[in-house]
Formats: sequence, structure tokens, C-alpha cells
Amino acid sequence: MILIAATNRPDVLDPALLRPGRFDRRVTVQAPDRRGRAAILGIHTRKVPLAPDVDLDQIAQQTPGLVGADLRNLVNEAALGAARSGEAAVTMGDFAEAIEKTLLGSERKILLSEQDRERIAYHESGHALLGLLVPGADPVKKVTIVPRGQALGVTLQSPVDDRFNYGEDYLRARMIGALGGRAAERLVYGVVTTGAENDLQQVTRIAHEMVVRWGMSPKVGPVNFSDGDGSMLQQRPYGEATASLIDDEIRRIAEECQVEAERLLTEHRPQLDALARALLKNDSLDEAEILDVTGMKKAAALAS
Repeated sequence: MILIAATNRPDVLDPALLRPGRFDRRVTVQAPDRRGRAAILGIHTRKVPLAPDVDLDQIAQQTPGLVGADLRNLVNEAALGAARSGEAAVTMGDFAEAIEKTLLGSERKILLSEQDRERIAYHESGHALLGLLVPGADPVKKVTIVPRGQALGVTLQSPVDDRFNYGEDYLRARMIGALGGRAAERLVYGVVTTGAENDLQQVTRIAHEMVVRWGMSPKVGPVNFSDGDGSMLQQRPYGEATASLIDDEIRRIAEECQVEAERLLTEHRPQLDALARALLKNDSLDEAEILDVTGMKKAAALAS
């Protein structure tokens, strides 16, 4: 008998199950691609009344990384939203709200001071504006200062299609965008807040992978110092000098991205102010509204 352990999260299995000899074969099941997600959504919406504006392929494009169970929950959440609104069919708006809730968490009803709201508006505007300005960045779909999950504000970016290979320019675009909130705070107020904690974690992780895993540091060289899953090797095959160099290169990459974020926001301060004002007035802006407020066209934003 051949036993097959299939999962796209091998870390959830008891290590004892993965000892040599326990299974004759191990199969890693990858998350579905865009076409697969659209097909899964088609299955889960067979008995759900859908409005004419619902485009399952567009929903699949906006949900990279989600697996079958996630997509089933997404459909259920959209249907619940439609029922709460007394709608006869589930609309694209219901799916948009369900995607936000699935990816970002539920809205939190907390009372923020006007000073906090303004800082959050500038923070998120920094993220959103850099999503338009940095070449190769994922398109910005929505920006909001409505607290969701653990976040006080959210900028939602979605890739045009699934990515399986990442260029250095794309990784830097991710880091520059992530540092946009911190850069906006420093530009407008002269100080930064604790709101960039998750952003800094993301930047540090990407810069670390670039140096130790993907050979994107000229000084460290075309070498790999990670296990197959991307984690650092338990026993370092290098000395303290190389360890110090790795730390320096991670810091250099992060600081270069910070400088670029601050430069771009300084050059486009009028658009930053306009986005912040619009957020303070409306709480949330979708893609079309963001482009309208900044005076940028979609094609220009993606190619700039």
C-alpha cells in the first residue's frame, strides 16, 4: 500500500509523521491558480443566486493564494452580506466586501480622534500613492481608514495575475510601497508612529530573503544560506564576518527603499494631500476614486 500525505502546509503535520519510512511518498498540493480558483468559485456558487454584474474570473484574480475552503467561506460571506441587505441576489459589491473581510478581518467599531484619523489617512495615502507611482507595483484596488482586524487602516493591492517568479524590481516595489506609510508620516509630521510595525516586518523579511536566499546582494554574492523552505540554516556555513555583511546588506536594501519612498512622496506631495483629504471625507476609496483624486490615469499609473 502506498500512503500519500498531501498538504500545501507541511508545517501543520506532526514531525513524527514525516520521519523516513512513514510514508512511501509525499505529495505537496499547491494552491490553485487563477483558472482553478474561478472553477472552484463556479462550484460553490451553483446554488447561489448571482446578480448579472458578478464576474467569477475577476474575483479569482483578486484572491491569489486562497484555497478551496477559503473560497467556499468567501462565497458564504458574500451570500450572508446580501441576505443582511435584503438583496435577492449576490452582487459584485457583496463579493468585494467579503474579500475584504476574508483577507483583512471584520470592521472594528472604535472611536478615533480627528488627529489619529488624519495620521492614519496620510499613512494609508502614502501606501496607495506609491502603489501608483512605483513601476511594477501591484495595482491598488482600495484604500480605507476604517479599522479592520488589527489594522487601523488598509491599502488593498491585488496582482494582475498569479506570480510564480519574482524579479528584484518587483520585490523592491513591494518594500517601497510598504514603507510608504512611514515615509508619509515623516514627511507630514516630522516623526513616525508605531503604525508601521507590520510594514517593517514585511520589509525586513523580503530584504532578508533577497540576501540569504535569492543572491540579490552583490556584496554577499550568488549564494544561498537558507533551507529549502526559506528558513535560515541551523548551522551557519559561514563566519561572523559574513553574518555581519548579511546584516549590513539587509539594512542597506531597506534604507534605499525608505529613501526612494520619501523622495517619491515629496515630489508628489499635492497628490498625497489630496488622497488624505478624500479619505478623511469618505473613509474609503476604490480604484477609480483613487485615480480620480490623484489625477492619474490607470495605464499611466501602471507604466510610470
